[in-house]
Amino acid sequence: MNPITKEGEVFLREELKKLKSEDRPRIIDAIATAREFGDLKENAEYHAAKEQQSLTEARIRDIESKLSTSQVIDIKNIEPSDKVIFGTTVTVSNTEQQKSVTYKIVGEDEADASKGKISFASPLAKQLIGKFEGDLLKVETPGGSVEYEIERVNYL
Repeated sequence: MNPITKEGEVFLREELKKLKSEDRPRIIDAIATAREFGDLKENAEYHAAKEQQSLTEARIRDIESKLSTSQVIDIKNIEPSDKVIFGTTVTVSNTEQQKSVTYKIVGEDEADASKGKISFASPLAKQLIGKFEGDLLKVETPGGSVEYEIERVNYL
């Protein structure tokens, strides 16, 4: 099973709906229009549309597979505590620099560090999961070992 947050599931279902209801029909129309241009061997529009169709169908299969093998975890249905688990939003501070940063621990397909979402499989998340507010942890980074303190755990 592949864990995914409720928000991640909603995002994938919306993408799947768009691919099936908007993109797929648009591509089918583009292929039909390109066929009207004649000789398919040298028809760039036809080949481009077929390539787009192939990519879209592959993405549809990928999303359907992910949704069928995912375990959706809605953090809002879990009794809040100060323990870090999958789906929690965690604020940690670098004890040397006194700089705080907030991350939400999410599934691998949802991870986007620029948006503060880190995969549960990332080194930092692995260190955080199971810890509590106030705990200290050391994380090995390319620049050396960094000590963090867990300031806050939110079940949002």
